[in-house]
Amino acid sequence: MKGALAIVLHAHLPYVRHPEYPEFLEEDWLYEAITETYLPLLEAFDRCAAEGIPYRITLTMSPPLVGMLRDELLMSRYATRLDKLCELTDKEVERTRGIPRMARLAEHVREHHYHLRRLFHDVYQRDLVTAFKRLQDSGFIEIITCGATHGFLPLMVHAESQRAQIKVAAAHYRMHFGRDPRGIWLPECGYAPGVDKLLAAENIRFFFVDTHGLLNAVPRPRRGVYAPVYTPSGVAAFARDQESSMQVWSSETGYPGDPVYREFYRDVGYDLDYDYMKPYLQATGDRKNVGIKYYRITGRVALSQKDLYNPAEARQRAKEHAASFLHNRQMQISHLRDAFGDGPPPIVVSPYDAELYGHWWFEGPIFIESLIRFAAQQDIVKLVSPVDYLTDYPEQQLAQPPMSSWGAGGYAGVWLDESNDWIYRHLHKASERMIELARLFPDAEGIRRRALNQAARELLLLQASDWAFIMKTGTMVEYARKRTREHTLRFTRLYEQLKQNDPAALDEAWLAKVESRDNLFPEIDYRVYQSAQ
Repeated sequence: MKGALAIVLHAHLPYVRHPEYPEFLEEDWLYEAITETYLPLLEAFDRCAAEGIPYRITLTMSPPLVGMLRDELLMSRYATRLDKLCELTDKEVERTRGIPRMARLAEHVREHHYHLRRLFHDVYQRDLVTAFKRLQDSGFIEIITCGATHGFLPLMVHAESQRAQIKVAAAHYRMHFGRDPRGIWLPECGYAPGVDKLLAAENIRFFFVDTHGLLNAVPRPRRGVYAPVYTPSGVAAFARDQESSMQVWSSETGYPGDPVYREFYRDVGYDLDYDYMKPYLQATGDRKNVGIKYYRITGRVALSQKDLYNPAEARQRAKEHAASFLHNRQMQISHLRDAFGDGPPPIVVSPYDAELYGHWWFEGPIFIESLIRFAAQQDIVKLVSPVDYLTDYPEQQLAQPPMSSWGAGGYAGVWLDESNDWIYRHLHKASERMIELARLFPDAEGIRRRALNQAARELLLLQASDWAFIMKTGTMVEYARKRTREHTLRFTRLYEQLKQNDPAALDEAWLAKVESRDNLFPEIDYRVYQSAQ
């Protein structure tokens, strides 16, 4: 091996669960990700594993995502969603009969969705977390954790809140995966000096920063971003390689923009007759994407002028792009090896949102599987997880990275600007009050303990960085504001009832309703907010 390549897929979605409604639009985020990303990636990983192809991929599974994938209500609703999609593809086969190219494509789409339904029910038994865990236990993937609710740590003013995000996530990981997490994806790659100490307390060995987060470390890393550094607590920081990332991410030059790939933005939910589509749209009757897309990117033309998609051509192009990506990494690593001379081989870290592969870039899972297969046929670049690299090369430079993130601008501007700064007075006050409650009730029992645990859940859900991000980007803004208000109000009501120091003041019927709705972290212990001694 001349060098190492760490493919890191960050799988996270905000916790969206609304049992109070028969269906809810924002729950589609999860259902689309299962259909388009998680099931296709699982199948690709399993196929390579079954053939004995050696590989290592690193995958974040954030606690909210794991919680939703293990939630029977949401999985039942997803099963219903799959059934309706299959029903629609049946209708599409009939509708397109007599239109040769369109009919063949409709048949292909139907078989694809029926296959996904077989995977979900028969192969994975409606339990994707166990399927991913099995791949980890077999040594093919390394599953890492995240902040408990993807809270942006650098903007938390209380150390107890930072610590709770890490401790709750680590406990949740142990419950679902049976061991300590060895790595973590800090939410939004948001690091600030001191966070590494919290990671070390949970036996976490590595995390990631954006490129500038390592290049600006003190002292400056001798090998740039192509080797990790140990932070003062002994936890290793790995940095994103811009060259490999942009080869996939870039909207201008990245692979997903190739004209033969499937067009994301043209969907039958908007294309076809309203009455025909109505059973598959929102409960309000408004149109939405339903996940059936017949057109390719084509080029810089209007959506109405797109050409029909050719699955075989797109599959072949994804394989070609995987070969191109690997070739570029071979050239990159050979150059780095010559530049660095003796010592540990360079490691190229390529992190992406997992949903890029399949959801945004439909052919992404084909690209990943092809990359795994091609990598196994050469000896220049080895697919590794960062923990493998640390095991083989434990001696690394000591340095202190500065505060950074991988958001636009590189710091905290995405999560703190005029569109969302109003939320922080509520986050900080709720955090202060949760620490106060943990001090007032060091060992609560019964209904008081239930109320304290629920207060901790509401604070964690309030802290999710997703809400500030949505407000900044201008998508589904009212929903993000609504969630921020609701969690603030529920936390405040619990705080005021608990402060009366009288169990009779606790509204048990209301508490049970809230516990049922916001039921993430059933194992939570509110004492995680007690100040460290």
